Amino acid sequence: TDEIMQQEIRPLVAVDIIEQLHRQFAILSGGRGKDGAPIITFPEFAGFSEIPDEDFLNVVTYLTSIPSLEAASIGFIIIIDRRRDKWSAVKASLTRIAGAFPGNLQLVFVLRPSRFIQRAIADIGIKLYRDDFKMKVPIIMLNSVSDLHGYIDKSQLTRELGGTLEYGHSQWIHHRTAIENFAMTVKTTAQMLQTFGTDLAETELPNDVQCTEELLSAHTDHHSKLKDELKLAVKQGATLLTCIREPVTRSANSKLSPDELENVATVERLLAQLDETEKAFDQFWTKHHLKLEQCLQLRHFEHDFREVKLTLDNLMEAQAGFADIGDSVTRVEHLLKEQKHLEEKGQEPLEKAQSLALHGEQLIQNNHYAVDSIRPKCVELRRICDDFTNETKKKYDILGKSLELHKQLDKASQWCEAGIYLLASQAVDKCQSQEGAETALVEIEKFLVTAKEHQLSNPKEFYNQFDMILTPEIKANAQRIVQKLEDVQEMFDKRQVSLKKLAAKQTRPVQPVAPHPESSPKRASPKITRPAAVASVSHIFKIRRYFYNVRKAHHGLILFDGSNSSSGKRPLIRTGTCDSKSWHRNKICEWSHIINELIETERVYVEELQSIIEGYASEMDNPNLLHLIPSALQNKKEILFGNLPEIYEFHNRIFLKEIENCIENPELLARCFLKRKEDLQIYEKYCQNKPRSEALWRQCGDSIFFQECQRKLDHKLSLDAYLLKPVQRITKYQLLLKEMLKCSKNSEGTAELEEALATMLDIIKSVNDSMHQIAITGYEGDVSELGKLLMQGSFNVWTDHKKGHNKVKDLARFKPMQRHLFLYTKMLLFCKKREENTDGHEKTASYSFKNSLKMSTVGITENVKGDNKKFEIWYNGREEVYIIQASSVELKNTWISEIRKVLTGQLEACR
Repeated sequence: TDEIMQQEIRPLVAVDIIEQLHRQFAILSGGRGKDGAPIITFPEFAGFSEIPDEDFLNVVTYLTSIPSLEAASIGFIIIIDRRRDKWSAVKASLTRIAGAFPGNLQLVFVLRPSRFIQRAIADIGIKLYRDDFKMKVPIIMLNSVSDLHGYIDKSQLTRELGGTLEYGHSQWIHHRTAIENFAMTVKTTAQMLQTFGTDLAETELPNDVQCTEELLSAHTDHHSKLKDELKLAVKQGATLLTCIREPVTRSANSKLSPDELENVATVERLLAQLDETEKAFDQFWTKHHLKLEQCLQLRHFEHDFREVKLTLDNLMEAQAGFADIGDSVTRVEHLLKEQKHLEEKGQEPLEKAQSLALHGEQLIQNNHYAVDSIRPKCVELRRICDDFTNETKKKYDILGKSLELHKQLDKASQWCEAGIYLLASQAVDKCQSQEGAETALVEIEKFLVTAKEHQLSNPKEFYNQFDMILTPEIKANAQRIVQKLEDVQEMFDKRQVSLKKLAAKQTRPVQPVAPHPESSPKRASPKITRPAAVASVSHIFKIRRYFYNVRKAHHGLILFDGSNSSSGKRPLIRTGTCDSKSWHRNKICEWSHIINELIETERVYVEELQSIIEGYASEMDNPNLLHLIPSALQNKKEILFGNLPEIYEFHNRIFLKEIENCIENPELLARCFLKRKEDLQIYEKYCQNKPRSEALWRQCGDSIFFQECQRKLDHKLSLDAYLLKPVQRITKYQLLLKEMLKCSKNSEGTAELEEALATMLDIIKSVNDSMHQIAITGYEGDVSELGKLLMQGSFNVWTDHKKGHNKVKDLARFKPMQRHLFLYTKMLLFCKKREENTDGHEKTASYSFKNSLKMSTVGITENVKGDNKKFEIWYNGREEVYIIQASSVELKNTWISEIRKVLTGQLEACR
């Protein structure tokens, strides 16, 4: 196939040598030999010997590059037409072709001079100089074109050579330049599409609506231009194909030469490439355009969400301001009107929120790429709407109750006033008669019946009914009215008693009557006994005395039933009956098991470290194995092993011996850890080097050197597994100390064990923190100058700048930043956590520095309204406020405590 597309390999194109081609001293007519060998003709050319070598070489090189590799591999047939020339021209042509022809030759035909003398000279000359031409192929001297027809079919020869092959040199040049231009167009178009596709793939999606719209518009315009370029290229290729096939379409008897057929195949292949490129590009563009449209949908959704949520928050804030429940009917009715107005005002935002939530759910159903961002916002919108609706209903219920309460209180007050007026209106002189008294009684009884209409006959039920809205002021007012009711009721009772006495008087003589026995002071009233009640009280007293004895005996670990016996109180339950000596022996026994495990594992650990150092590290200095060590590992022993020899020396010479001395005295173990607190810090250096060691191992771990060392040591695991042992070991100690603590609660030595455990946990934390610290990037200062690293962890962070634009504040309110915080004694660093894959292995975290606050200029607010996981750190008199949300309340409290310690320490240092 034609390799026009590979311009880097064969830079010559027709345009570069167009003038030399037009001179026509060599042509590729398209004819082929019987075996398919391409024919290159050197027609009669008067100034052939005067052609510069460079021009000759360029033309011949270009002509030999046109046929397919398959045809070129057969070898070229050269026809040299020198019928009108002299032997000297023949000789010069053969010499030049022999010295400069770049392709494989199969045959060379020479049409020798037609004049008799020159023909004779040519015959002699070819015999004498054949070896000088240094051609490895036959040179056949022909007297005429008829002799040539014996070797090559007429259909493969041009008319100048007595053949029938149609050949126009100008048209040939035109086709070649057109094909090469089309190939270059295809290549350029493909490169443009590839570049555009790469730009699209690497484009970071904007965070606002305007930028997203601009990006979508720009990409769409660029896509349209490229599609136009593609259409033009396809049109150019179709036109070129039509031009090449023109002889066939013009005449049914015409046939395309092999070279012309190859041109057709080349153009068709280029058109196929264009089609495939266009399809692939359209497929990619469809996905990218969909993502951009979804991004724009998301940015519109987020923008609408911020606006709606701000409105809803203001609405909720206004609703929260309606705390007043009113102190009178008029005030409550006014509050109900305001609540109704707020409800009507909130209808539009609520409808927008519901519509936006529905829109978000539709985006999710349409397989939007940002489902994790859209769904929480939909949930949040619906929650706020439900909260507002429920709170509104609750407000209406409370105000309704309040209205009902104040109406009843007003009616009760009015009833009292009416009652007082009734009592005052009853004339005393009219009530002295029986009839007048009875009339007054009837009036009072009728009036008292109306008290039931106001449900004020039972104050207790009244309080229970309105308990939810009884503020101290309302309760005092209600108590005042209830007291007034009781006072009026008492006035009515007294008036009724008086009126009943007046109505019951009889006009009869007074008769002496003996005093009633019950009224005689000399008779004592009979004593009434209630044995059931006495028994009940006695039973309650016994129960109280029983529980009193239980509580009293609890501190002595003995519980009594409270009954008496001949020997005193009888114990019900006895606890803590273990003999102190036997308990101490059990504790020592359990400790010994743990210490034995610690010592055995420590010995194994030391042996493993020794095998690594002797079997690997020392072997790197062995001259006999130097040829097995890869170049990437040369002089990098310290990177691979870190300070492993230092760790081995400490455990082998010091730590193992000290814990072996604790076999007889287990209680001394805690002191070993406390004593060697500083020495154990060597693990921090080892762990800090671990990422570099792992990276080097991934690069060289498969080398023959390590395989040979592993074979000699008879290790089942490779070196990287043993290099992990120190990291595993430093975390093992705290587990053993915890086990010992479980066996020694509330006993001697517990305090030291707890201190030792705290020390080991602090060392592990320090090691872990240092691993994160070395991954900080972008900080221009020296981290070691920031003081001790106290805490580190990931949080959600919102920022608020007083001098910033309001939109920044609004945006900060809704969009938290994921930040990893590093708390030092002098500085608080804000970093962004990034995770990168390393050669297919697990992700490696790094922390890109973003901001820092000097601890000497910060303040802290422990509680943020609405979220007990948040706290504030403010800077420069609250010009900058950072709202920080922890993952739990405990984590928040831990950080606040540590920050407080730093600030307190600074204050004491200033003092």
